[in-house]
Amino acid sequence: MSLLLQVAINGLIAGSIYALVSSGFSLIYNTNKFMHFAHGASVAVSGYFLYGFFAIIKLNFFYSLSLTLIFSALLGLLIYRIIYLPLQNRKASNVILLIASISILILLQNLILLLFGANVKDIEFVEVKKGLEFFGAVITLTQIVILLTAVLFFIFLYFFMNKTILGKNMRAVSENKELASIVGINSRKISDFSFLIGSFLGGAAGILIAVEQNITPTMGTILMIKGFTGAVIGGISSVPAAVLGSYLLGLAENFGIVFLPSGYKDAISFVLLFLFLLFRPEGIIGGKRRTK
Repeated sequence: MSLLLQVAINGLIAGSIYALVSSGFSLIYNTNKFMHFAHGASVAVSGYFLYGFFAIIKLNFFYSLSLTLIFSALLGLLIYRIIYLPLQNRKASNVILLIASISILILLQNLILLLFGANVKDIEFVEVKKGLEFFGAVITLTQIVILLTAVLFFIFLYFFMNKTILGKNMRAVSENKELASIVGINSRKISDFSFLIGSFLGGAAGILIAVEQNITPTMGTILMIKGFTGAVIGGISSVPAAVLGSYLLGLAENFGIVFLPSGYKDAISFVLLFLFLLFRPEGIIGGKRRTK
């Protein structure tokens, strides 16, 4: 019983990270209708922003945290304005935008490698202590913070998307961009905000990874794959579905390695991704939504 509970806790913690990445990716995809795989770079860069502000410049941790989130959001907006928007103005296809996004991801990874080197970096802010015991399972204070932070972000995102004018406009553009434009919604402004908010969520994921584990130049790629897989499992056309799919992925990975060697953890993600793409590409609760 304690083993299953421990595995479930580990799965929820991993799922929280994946869900933050996935929700930002899904939000950007739904309002812009192209795959922003460079979203993974926002995750990685945010970890290094935090490392630079806190470990190198020696700023207060909470100042470093705030600056990291701001710069992560602005990085997403900058990528959209400098790369994607000019391509869209030239009527570039989604394939071109996809290639551009992968190129940006590779470019930013190599910039990180050039500036910080290939060595693993640690954010030594939280002192490592024995975790709290919970019915035989162990959970650390940092892991509790990760779970609570993710839940708070998702509650905020839900109320933002459903209760604010901007959030409702983003949903309208997601449902039908042409109809939204007819009623006076500025789709370009919505795209700006989608990249700001989506990259902000990705930045939060990068910060949590940096605080709990460590950071590497290529961590954005694997986290982007996990976030994308979670979105596909739940339903990429819906942010809540993407969040659900990411938690299911985290649980599936951790329960899977109870029976398989831990090295197969990533393989479980790829198998699930291929299965859903082949047999249920709309996801568990995804599918076409009616425009109201």
